[in-house]
Amino acid sequence: MMLRYCISLLLVAQAGCVGTRQQLLARAAEYLWSQQADDGGWHSHTYGLLRSGQSLTPFVLEALLEIPEQVYPLPQAKVDRGLEFIRKHTQSDGVLGMDDPGIPDYPNYSTALAMSVLCRVRRPGWEMQVERMVGYLRAQQFTEQNGWHSADPVYGAWGMGGGRRTPPDTGHVDLSMTKYVLQALRAAGLPASDRVFEQARGFVERCQNFDPKHPADSDGGFFFSTTEFDTNKAGHDGKHFRSYGTTTADGILALLAAGSPPDDPHLAAAQRWLTSHHRDMEVPGFAGAAYQRWPRGLAFYYSCASTQAFRSLGVEAGPGVADALKRTQRADGSWANQENLVKEDDPLIATGFAVRALAVR
Repeated sequence: MMLRYCISLLLVAQAGCVGTRQQLLARAAEYLWSQQADDGGWHSHTYGLLRSGQSLTPFVLEALLEIPEQVYPLPQAKVDRGLEFIRKHTQSDGVLGMDDPGIPDYPNYSTALAMSVLCRVRRPGWEMQVERMVGYLRAQQFTEQNGWHSADPVYGAWGMGGGRRTPPDTGHVDLSMTKYVLQALRAAGLPASDRVFEQARGFVERCQNFDPKHPADSDGGFFFSTTEFDTNKAGHDGKHFRSYGTTTADGILALLAAGSPPDDPHLAAAQRWLTSHHRDMEVPGFAGAAYQRWPRGLAFYYSCASTQAFRSLGVEAGPGVADALKRTQRADGSWANQENLVKEDDPLIATGFAVRALAVR
């Protein structure tokens, strides 16, 4: 492993990139691969819920697959071990995250990330694995198949998953989970014309502060959930849930994954919000003493989502995120958030997000 790391740094030096994001990525890759367990998975040492590795393994593996080969040559044997972990823990119906039904490990999120990994590496048999996962995720969508109707606030979305949710029991439903599923379905090759995306756009647009008839009364940004009001982390301004950075970046990515065209007014409004508020890793949209921890607490998620959103829009966002990540990388190549609001104090999570942000080209 140390030899591989030295080779990667040599390649970076030869390219004249020492001290840049390539070097940060090489160090991060060395750290993340060193954390792979003997069973091929990545397991949290910070949070018991994530100790099973079912959600963390595809999360970390997908981040590592983003790193260019010239920066850190991919250790294929380790990739295969990670894929075998995913295969071993995927149930017959295609769901990952339900090894212990009593303690689900974010099943829809885990399955979506695993789909994205499988579609990227395309090892023998991947099509059958992905087909089952697509079937599982289709069955999880809040649509007529599960008793939901277009007027319902959750219509078109995905929740935590595991079992089917029927009215009135929504469980936890949010924009982030829905975005990951949409991106995975597109990675699996579903065309934008598939009805699953049309249905999903309804939910995504409900999470946006957008009213074309009253533009002054809606800023175009996004909030987190139409049902879990206390999870809308920027609070309420008396008329609307406040827009903030992570959700607005996710809203852009979800709209694009759902097939929204480049001239979609919803996209244009969200782009205006994000470009006008973005600075660096600190999440915009929070105001007041009650919310002072959130701009830092979501910093790594935002660094990832915002860079991906800007890239997808073809917008140059400046060096703020990369500079902030350069300042905060730890000696072992990892990152960790000093705030413990959304598990970013786990270095596997913070580093996974940081890698995705730096790997965006």
